[in-house]
Amino acid sequence: MKNYCSIITAALVLFLMGACQKGPIDSLNTPVVGTISGNPTRSDLFNLVTGIESGMRINYAGYLDGVGVIGREIYRFSGSEPRYTTDLLGGGSRILDNNTFYLTNPWGSRYQVMRQCFILLDATRNARPEIASDVQKKAFSGFAKTVIGYQLLLNINMTDSSGARIPVPNGAALGAVITDPAIVLDSVLKFLDEGQTDLTGSSVMFPLSDGFAGFKDAAGLLKFNRALAARVHIYRKEWGEALTALNGSFFDLNGALNTGVFHYFSTNGGDIANTMYLAPNTNGEVRVSHPSYAANIVSGDDRLAKTALRNSPISQNGLTGTRDVVIWSSLNAPISIIRNEELILIYAEAKIQSGSLPDAIVALNRIRSLHNMTPYAGGITPAALITELLYQRRYSLFMEGHRWVDLRRYNLLGTLPKDRPDDDVWTRYPLPQNESNL
Repeated sequence: MKNYCSIITAALVLFLMGACQKGPIDSLNTPVVGTISGNPTRSDLFNLVTGIESGMRINYAGYLDGVGVIGREIYRFSGSEPRYTTDLLGGGSRILDNNTFYLTNPWGSRYQVMRQCFILLDATRNARPEIASDVQKKAFSGFAKTVIGYQLLLNINMTDSSGARIPVPNGAALGAVITDPAIVLDSVLKFLDEGQTDLTGSSVMFPLSDGFAGFKDAAGLLKFNRALAARVHIYRKEWGEALTALNGSFFDLNGALNTGVFHYFSTNGGDIANTMYLAPNTNGEVRVSHPSYAANIVSGDDRLAKTALRNSPISQNGLTGTRDVVIWSSLNAPISIIRNEELILIYAEAKIQSGSLPDAIVALNRIRSLHNMTPYAGGITPAALITELLYQRRYSLFMEGHRWVDLRRYNLLGTLPKDRPDDDVWTRYPLPQNESNL
């Protein structure tokens, strides 16, 4: 772990140098990048990987807050930023702005990570054999393509039919904005599938943080890749393909729910802290669960403990919260990328949609039993089981970026509460202004 921390500052500097530019990476301000791409040392390759992993965390809190507020998972109260309770909830005449922090920051950070991945791909191709063997190069390439797929998925989750651009190698001309999310998801899967091909038979030599504990070798990264692919397949209603992807992932019906891959944070010098953690019972920056979280939960469901009753309610702009979000216990707490609990629920959903209802009930009961609930006793129909599934996804995956997407893909956004007469439930973010101007 000390070795990882020792290179993270250099990697962040490299990441941020690239982030300062919109044109070609090579410039008078960043001449080192051309050298890294053209004739990398082993340390250069390691720093690129570490910078990519670190960059995935940048503005991820903004992504979770935005989709969490729109999806009525939380209220985000801030003394300095009222748009959490106006724009994101459609307060009054407010709309989502195409040129402000809650869109442009996470969106731009995701594309910057993709760009860094293409730098890694260039550097890997140009690395001399004594720097990395062919099977080691395959691991670098597989990691980069897996991350590109994951980052593109987050952005199309935000904008949906407002569109996104398919990322292209450095120096290539940008393509048009694609407004059909299915086509963008095609590209997400293309990157993931190419990543799977490259990781197969590869050998990992590069460092990863403890967020990848148990998944740092080629076999582990392959399982991570297939877990992400399973998520994409359920978005695309490809139920058989989702089950096939699960078979290659770390899915374990009887395994620990928290097995998985995480964004790793620390308060060490030069690293990044987890800003999703906010101390309970504060009054400045506050993250409270939407009132419906506690109101709709089944009695005895232990996932209520993802929130904690405040000493006193807190209000802003006509909204009131009584329960702090306490998923993260400190600034050092990890944030989930994908966990076995989600994979069990993906399995249940694919089984429901494939007509294998008994298998789905077994999976749903696994989740229920581990959260202090009695076995499922509702209707044995696809509709009833999807309702049960969405309940379980709501509480198991609370504030992991899924609720809004789930209700959109099942055409249920109209079921979300509007807490003030002039509020709205947005179906998607607009395309960022800078994308429209290209």
